Amino acid sequence: MREVIRLDNVSLWRRTQQEFSYDLKKTILSIVEGTYRKPVKNLVLDNINLVVENGEKIGIIGSNGSGKSTILKVICGILKPSLGSVRVKGQIAPLIELGAGFDRELSLSDNIILYGVMLGFSRQEMKKRTRFILEFAELKDYALAPVKALSSGMEARLGFAIATDVNPDILILDEVLSVGDEKFKQKCQRRMEKFWQKDVTILVVSHSMEFIRDACDKAIWIDRGKIKELGAAKTVIESYLSTVNEFQI
Repeated sequence: MREVIRLDNVSLWRRTQQEFSYDLKKTILSIVEGTYRKPVKNLVLDNINLVVENGEKIGIIGSNGSGKSTILKVICGILKPSLGSVRVKGQIAPLIELGAGFDRELSLSDNIILYGVMLGFSRQEMKKRTRFILEFAELKDYALAPVKALSSGMEARLGFAIATDVNPDILILDEVLSVGDEKFKQKCQRRMEKFWQKDVTILVVSHSMEFIRDACDKAIWIDRGKIKELGAAKTVIESYLSTVNEFQI
């Protein structure tokens, strides 16, 4: 097997809401009054070391705010680490915030082409794929409408349809299998099952321990920005649940 993802000593500090709320006037005034305090940054990822090999299916678990989604965003290049390095080999399709990268003024068709071109496909190839993507998303009638005309659910369906149509080497999933109504969820599930049967590398964040145990070879337990445990999915889930149950007793 060959290495496709490597994180070496990755740490990430993120600004707090306090820092976002500071403006220039407030900062100058607080300095003049002698009350200025430098806003604190949170350490969201703490010295993460991780190697993922081609074809591995890895589930990421942990409590809310532990850093699970942040790791995915660092791997995708959405966030840059404060320290350390990230290396990814192969074409990556992130299903993290479905529709987050759309240009809301452009039509659905134009957004599909733009997404594909950004992933390295030619405009001609994406034009051929457009009809199939819109059919899967059940949005054929909106082909020429701007994305801003869609509901949030319709945007999510379009995002899922595009990302899973391009046959990536690496698929990044963050609780996206709850898209749409029950009928559409089942259609998404069937498409995802095809990826599991292929030699596609998959990293998935999910709160469903049953799904991680049944679908993944390995699991990573993230706790307060650190990898608490990495190993066979069943073993890691048991460790995680035993700790959760301890706190509930």
